Amino acid sequence: MNHLSLIENSSGMMRLKHFFALSRTPHGLLDMSTPALGALLWLGAFPSAGVTVLGLITAFAGYTAVYALNDVVDYRVDRARIKQGQLPGAETYLDDVLVRHPMAHGLLSFREGLLWAVAWAILAMVGAYLLNPICLLIFVGGCLLEAIYCLMLKISPLRTFVSGAVKTLGGMAAVFAVDPNPSPLFIFLLFLMLFSWEVGGQNIPHDWEAIEEDRRLDAKTVPVRYGPQKATFIIVIMLLVAVVANFILFLNSPIGFNALFISGSLLVNCYLLILPAWRLNKSKARSQAMTLFNRASYFPLALLGFVIIKIII
Repeated sequence: MNHLSLIENSSGMMRLKHFFALSRTPHGLLDMSTPALGALLWLGAFPSAGVTVLGLITAFAGYTAVYALNDVVDYRVDRARIKQGQLPGAETYLDDVLVRHPMAHGLLSFREGLLWAVAWAILAMVGAYLLNPICLLIFVGGCLLEAIYCLMLKISPLRTFVSGAVKTLGGMAAVFAVDPNPSPLFIFLLFLMLFSWEVGGQNIPHDWEAIEEDRRLDAKTVPVRYGPQKATFIIVIMLLVAVVANFILFLNSPIGFNALFISGSLLVNCYLLILPAWRLNKSKARSQAMTLFNRASYFPLALLGFVIIKIII
């Protein structure tokens, strides 16, 4: 391979990195543990190899498309942040370990980002339909809700609850992918756990770190609208609900968790959710909000680890 070919190959890899940055792939890979968690908790066993492979492909395509859709819809807002000097190229957030909002920084064109999102969305829709037509409806609904969430930035802090609903859909779709008639109670508890985790551990802490920038942009987020004290209260309450819902789910799963596994999951929940939320409550520091966001991002993966280990043994 000559020198020119090496340069072209390096350039191609960099552009691919920008596309995956658009989809926040490191965080998306973590989020893929959510549908796996939902499916295994309900089944109490591993699904067939065909369903597993198709499910993994569909989940990757779905999360890749939805995260990219966020930047497509928010393109003008992100450009405005850059003009105001409010959007640096990278942060210490897990979301931004590649490049933060590459379209807004001019690393990708709007057309390229849109085509990327659409291509992955089509793949996700095909996979979702093959798994269960209900999964397709859930995915389409999730895309619509994600667009609504972005458009509500300057309208209402209730957008955080829209984000919470979006994050539940992958887990619930996975349950329908392995069983067309799951228990409504199980679906409700799974929704409650994931919804509360997203609102308290992801969305509000993420908005907290950007509170000054959002104020200048006239964004209507929970920290901007209600202030640090009330935002912290909402975070703590939502995360406590997430932990309780997780406890009930583990107790009622056909996997049959014993006291050791349930105690272990509670300790992990305290480390990932409750402890950083408590520290944020005491300090009201933006750095603690970032710590909570990053640590809470591992919540579904940690629970999935308990589930897989218990199924194997």
